[in-house]
Amino acid sequence: MQNTSAFTPQLTADGSFTFFSVEFGEAFHSNQGAKQEAELKFVGPLQLRAKATRQTLVLLDVCYGLGYNTAAALEAIWEVNPDCRVEWVGLELDPDVPKAAIAHHLLQDWLNPIPLLLEAVVRDRDLQTDEFQAKLLIGDARQTLQQVAKSGFQADAIFLDPFSPPHCPQLWTVEFLGLLAKCLKPDGILATYSCSAAARVALLAAGLKIGSTPPVGRRWPGTAASFAEADLPGLSEQEREHLETKAGIPYRDRTLSDSAEIILQRRQAEQQVSPKEPSSHWKKRWSQ
Repeated sequence: MQNTSAFTPQLTADGSFTFFSVEFGEAFHSNQGAKQEAELKFVGPLQLRAKATRQTLVLLDVCYGLGYNTAAALEAIWEVNPDCRVEWVGLELDPDVPKAAIAHHLLQDWLNPIPLLLEAVVRDRDLQTDEFQAKLLIGDARQTLQQVAKSGFQADAIFLDPFSPPHCPQLWTVEFLGLLAKCLKPDGILATYSCSAAARVALLAAGLKIGSTPPVGRRWPGTAASFAEADLPGLSEQEREHLETKAGIPYRDRTLSDSAEIILQRRQAEQQVSPKEPSSHWKKRWSQ
C-alpha cells in the first residue's frame, strides 16, 4: 500500500482529477473525465434516477477508490428523492486512496452533505444516519466480498470498478463474479466500464444477462448485467462473436486466493490448447 502523499491529482478533460496507481500501472479514471466517467459509466447504466423513487436503495461499490462512483450515485438519487434511504457497502484494497482524495478535496464538487458523509465513512468505516447507512470494508475484495455474501446482502446496484483484467485479473474471475452475482437482487443491475470478453463470459456463467453501455472516454463500450434481460441494451453481432473467441476464455481462481500471475498463466495455458478462434481473426474479419 502507498501512503496518501504518493497520490498526486492529475487533471482530466472535464476538469475533475484522478490518481495514477504505481502498483497497477494504470490511472483510476479515463483522462477524458473522471467525474463524467462515474456518471455515464455507472449512474446512468444502473438506472439510479429511475429507481430513486423507492423508499430504500441498496448499493455495493467494488473498488471504492476515490469515491467518485458513490458520490455521483448519492447525488443522482437524492436529487430525485431527498428522502430515499441508501444502504451502502464499499470494498477497497488500499485505504490511502480515499484518504488522499479527501486530503486533496477531490469530493468537493458534489452537493452537500455528500463530501462530509463520505469523509466520515472513510474515517470511521461505518456510518449510520437517517439517510445513509454505510460500511467501508478494507482488504482484498475476494475476502471482504465473502463476508458481504454470507451476510445475505442484496444490492439494487453494483459498481464493478477494478483495474483492467490484464492488471487485476483476480477481480474478474468466474469465481469472483459468481460470488458478486449472489449479492445482486433479482431486478438489480451490475455495471462496469469493461467490455472484456473474458469478464462478460464470467458474468454469463454467473447466470446474468449482459448488454453494452455507451463508450465513455475510450472507443469500447462498458457492460451492464442483470438477471432481468428486459432492462438491458442488447449486444451487437460483433460483440457476441467476440465472446466465442479465445479472448472469451475467462479468468479462474477457484480458491479466491491465487496471485495475479498464477491467474494470468492459467488462462494463457487454457487459451493455448483451446480450439476457439483467435481474437486477432475476429478483429480482422470485423475490420474489413
